[in-house]
This record gives sequence, structure tokens and C-alpha cells, in this order.
Amino acid sequence: MTRMPIRARAHAVLAARIARYRAPRAPDHKSLLARLGPGLITGASDDDPSGIATYSQAGAAFGYAMCWVMLFCFPLMAAIQEISARIGRVTGHGIAGSIRMHYPRWLLYAIVALLLVANIINLGADLGAMAAALKLMIGGPIHLYVVGFAVFCTWLEVFSSYERYVAILKWISFVLLSYVAVALVVHVPWGEVLYRTFVPNFSLSTDYVVTVVAVLGTTITPYCFFWQSSEEAEEEQIDPAAHPLIEDPDEAPAQLSRIRFDTYVGMGYSNVISLFIIVSTAATLNASGITDIQTSAQAAEALRPIAGVFTFALFAAGIIGIGLLAVPVLAGSGAYALGEALGWTTGLDRKPLDAKGFYATIAVSTLIGIGINFIGLDPIKALFWSAVINGVVAVPLMVIIMLMAMRPDVMGRFVLPRPLWAMGWLCTATMAVAVGIMFATW
Repeated sequence: MTRMPIRARAHAVLAARIARYRAPRAPDHKSLLARLGPGLITGASDDDPSGIATYSQAGAAFGYAMCWVMLFCFPLMAAIQEISARIGRVTGHGIAGSIRMHYPRWLLYAIVALLLVANIINLGADLGAMAAALKLMIGGPIHLYVVGFAVFCTWLEVFSSYERYVAILKWISFVLLSYVAVALVVHVPWGEVLYRTFVPNFSLSTDYVVTVVAVLGTTITPYCFFWQSSEEAEEEQIDPAAHPLIEDPDEAPAQLSRIRFDTYVGMGYSNVISLFIIVSTAATLNASGITDIQTSAQAAEALRPIAGVFTFALFAAGIIGIGLLAVPVLAGSGAYALGEALGWTTGLDRKPLDAKGFYATIAVSTLIGIGINFIGLDPIKALFWSAVINGVVAVPLMVIIMLMAMRPDVMGRFVLPRPLWAMGWLCTATMAVAVGIMFATW
């Protein structure tokens, strides 16, 4: 008598599982935006104000000759981001959490410490760029704007519900379309742009090589690895019906397909916007003989007399808008990494009192970023050191990511398929060469 309920329950579970797969699927009414998530947000955050400065310098200094770099970057960037996302969704842990379980603590702590330093410097530079852009548009005290942007970003990240916060970040990502508008309102020789994009124009001059390295380093960055991996893990944790794929392989086909779609759309969007920034600055600044741009705000200011107030305003508004997305991602990725490394409760879905260390890291990181703008630190030097630290972190971190993604004790049956494995190692090797060139030309 006692065996019947157990058997009946087992049959019910089996029948439900069969029905789930045999029942005709309802039409998927999700909008494109609803199908996108960590990949879109990560890709958009990669075009932060500091990145805008790098792409603007590439366009100003070399015209359309740098267009091919963005096409070259796309498959590499997409591959390493997809691998990072897979680790988060398969294991249920972000990259730092996975390293903590399988590698020495000293290695983890060194990587996380360097990541935090680089992120905070970058965060401070982005706050300064946003404030400078707003001052160019309306005047006023730049330091007050720095504090205002920092407080707003932190408040949004700490006190918004996870679903609302993700929705806000998705909508903010579309501010990058302002750079498409900039390119469309100025005269651009699109035939030449198309040719330069698909036919690389190499040069061995030091300035050219260093700029290519800077673009690579700006496009493929450690904080993006941590953010997307941790967000995938958190998306799984807040969904009662979801499980880490290593525990429930039945979810894998749908989830891995979603990750690939989200990542490739997000990274494609990021690189297309970067290309439009290069094109718009090449068509305006380079064409007018302005070849030295150090900050994104300087690029915006230089556009005013050349391309008009409307173009200048679009460019400046893009700096402010994407900064509102990039600053929380920089602070959040560092908080995820530190929290996972130390075994804290982490997640933007948690209430502040339930994840004190996680949210304190976000607040302190942003506070230090504010301070960077008050101590007179040269933003160019700050970004230089951020690039150096990111270079120190990127290559060993990418090696660890690739090794983890091929370990059955980490990924179970979801070790990387051979094409993704090959592309991931190609990306790692490319970054190793880029970082080597960076130090060689230092």
C-alpha cells in the first residue's frame, strides 16, 4: 500500500515531463528586447565614455583605416563573452565563484584585487567624462555633476527591483543609437567605409599599432567577463523553475540557444556602435585636420564648430546616457567578483540588508570614483593605468576561463564545442599579443 503513492507520483512527474516536450508550443510573443538580457547590457556597457574616447581617437587619428578592427574584434569578443556566460549558466556561479571552487585562493584574490582597482579607476574616469559632457551642454559646476551622477547610479542599482533595474539598463543601451544618428547627419563616404571595413589596411607605425592595441583592450575587457557570467547565474537563481544546467541538462538546448542569441546580438550591437563612432569622428575631426583626441568630452567639443550644435549635442548626450549604464556595470562587476571570492551573499535581486558586503562594495567603489575627480588626477593617466591593469588581468584570466570551460568537473557534459573552443583560444592569443605590444611600447 505504501508503494502506490510513490509510484503514482513518479508516473505523474514523468507524464508532466513528457507533456512539456510533446505539447505544441504556444507562439513566442516575446519582443526582441524581452529576449535580450545580460549580453545586450554587457555589450552596451563596453561602449562606455572611456571607450568612446578610444574609438574617437582612432577615427580622428587614422580616419577610416581603423574600421576593419571592429569587424575583426566581433567574433573574438562574442566568443569569450559566450564562454563566460556559459560558465555562469551551467554552474550557477559567476567566474569568481567558479575560480574559488577550483583554483588556489591566492590566484583568485590577486585577479579580483586588480579587477577592482581597474574598475574603480575606469568608473571615476567615466563619471568625469559624463560631468564634462553635461557641462559642455548646459554649463555649471562639473564636480556637482560628478556627485549627482554617482548618487543617481548607486541609488538605482541598490534600491531598484532586479526586474525593473534590468529593464532600465536595456532601455538605456539604446542611447548609443545617437552615434548612428551622428554618422547619418554628417557627410560620410560610405563606399570607402565599406572597403576599409572588409579590406584591412595595416601599418607598422608605432602610433597605428598602439591604437589597434588600445581598441582591442577597450573592446575585450575583464569586467565584461565577470558581469555577464554573474548575471547569467543570478537570472537562474531568481527563477524558481530554472536550475544550473549541470543539475538539469534538459534546460540546456533552450538556455544555450538564448545565451548565444543574446551574446551575439549584444556584442554585434556594441561593435556596430563603435564602428559608427570611428566613422563619425573620421568624417568630421580627421577630415578637418583634428587628429589628437584624449577624452570623449574633447571629441564632443571638437565636433561643435565642425559639424554643428545638433551633432555636438547628440555626441555629448550619448556620453552621458551610456555612462548611466556603464558606471553601475563597473561597480556591480567588481562587487560580484569580490562577493563571490569571499563567499558573501551577492545579487542585485537581494535586499540591501541581505547582501551588505555586496552593496557596500558598490557604494565604496563609486565613492572612490567620485574622489578620483576631486584629487586632480589626470584622466588620461588614470585611463592609461586602468588599461595597464586590465592588460595584466585579462590574459591570465582568459586562460583560466578557457581551462575551466573545458573541465568536465566544472562544466559536466557542457564543455565547449570545438569551434567555440578554437575561437576562445584565438581571442586569448590575440589579447596576449596585444598586451605584449602594450608593454613593449610603454
